[in-house]
Amino acid sequence: MSISGSPTTAGALPATPAPPRAPVVPGPRRAVPGPGAVRGPGGVSRTGRNAWLLAAALFLAYAVLSVSRHRRMETLSWDLGIFEQAVRAYAWLRPPVVDLKGPGASVLGDHFSPVIALIAPFYRAFPTPVTLLVVQAALFALSAVPVTRAAARFLGPGRGLALGAAYGLSWGIQRAVEFDFHEICFAVPLLAFALEALVARRWWAALGWGLPLLLVKEDLGVTLAALALVVAWRARRTDRWAARAAVAVAVLGVVAAALVFTVVIPSFASDGYAYWDKLDAAGPGPLDGLGTKLSTLAWVLIPTTGLLALRSPLLLVAAPTLGWRFLSGDEHYWSTDWHYSAVLMPIAALALADALDASRRSPRPWLRAYSLQLPAALLAAGLALSATTLPLARLGEAATYERPSRVGAVERLLARIPDGASVESDIAPITRLTSRCRVFWIGDTKGVLPDYLVYDNASGWAGEDPLGYARQLHPEARFTLVGTARGTVVLRRI
Repeated sequence: MSISGSPTTAGALPATPAPPRAPVVPGPRRAVPGPGAVRGPGGVSRTGRNAWLLAAALFLAYAVLSVSRHRRMETLSWDLGIFEQAVRAYAWLRPPVVDLKGPGASVLGDHFSPVIALIAPFYRAFPTPVTLLVVQAALFALSAVPVTRAAARFLGPGRGLALGAAYGLSWGIQRAVEFDFHEICFAVPLLAFALEALVARRWWAALGWGLPLLLVKEDLGVTLAALALVVAWRARRTDRWAARAAVAVAVLGVVAAALVFTVVIPSFASDGYAYWDKLDAAGPGPLDGLGTKLSTLAWVLIPTTGLLALRSPLLLVAAPTLGWRFLSGDEHYWSTDWHYSAVLMPIAALALADALDASRRSPRPWLRAYSLQLPAALLAAGLALSATTLPLARLGEAATYERPSRVGAVERLLARIPDGASVESDIAPITRLTSRCRVFWIGDTKGVLPDYLVYDNASGWAGEDPLGYARQLHPEARFTLVGTARGTVVLRRI
């Protein structure tokens, strides 16, 4: 016979009963390793190694895709040229003038994105638009690290890596990589690190990662406010000081956004904020294109989260971005193209990780099974889309790595334009000129007479008479034809 699990001998006094244990008071939910996770330093290093190896692979894929597109002159818009003009000005310690938006226009009067000045030292060393593309690829790839770590913390290294890879292959990130360059590449990792800290209940770190959003783009002050309110809600019972600070940050975000929209940007632009017309009540309303808008929302929630992110309040951080996009009558904001959905991807991924943590402990067997199988399913969907319809599918095409003969012919023609010349150009030649010339948008020189006129007329949109087209643009000037190459026309003012 034994008392309290201890062997006794005949005639021995019974053991003294153990004192009663203090009642266990339930504490806050903590991020704990999920099934199959390796605990201790070995587990941490394995998760970290997985995250950084994934980021390295994604960086390589993103960089190859965007640089190869630039090499093949497949630029989609003028944005890369605009941002190169701004970064080039910062690199040589000049005001960030972007002549593509109008002679002498400041980039701060278009979008408030002083954060892009961080690229200036790299551009000073490598003065080419490729520098911006590589930096963007690195920032997007970096954002996969916190997503992978947060998922691994809840689900274990294997499922965490699957979810991180599914995020890295998400359509919103791939479309942004395809879209040359945009300042939101800074917002994506900031949001990812902030939300990783939030799900780990590191309230002050979450706020710290979120605050720089104020320097990325004017509308992200409202996104910061949404992030801070989620922090305040979750911290209210365990850290009142953090909760109060989060409320203050939320107020700061809204006030800062209002000041930037109404004071800061108009101080750099005589015409005020140029994008209010995107919400013009006289134009298309919020119900226009409703089917496309709902389709975009479905793309945000289904192939990236399997709808499970709806179980997490972190998804509320996406509300400001979805709100202004869906209220707009501009059809470019509605679709899944361009870069507009990139900031939604880390929010959806971290909301999913947060929801998976609760779902894998659900009393409902189907929900537990669904949450455990979902990371692999999302990765399979991401791989399938990336191999077929999304931009990364081009990495498997031989043409991606070939340089068309047309590009060489056009570049030789553009090389005849001397460094420092003023050039009026359309989209195709812009990024071959902005690193060494003053470049204006075609038809928008506001009275400035350029030294050269360059445009891609392969489709014949400007007619068959280059000198006649030049007279239409600048009746007071005379131009002579320098040459043509595969549809690209170069004229010089005489």
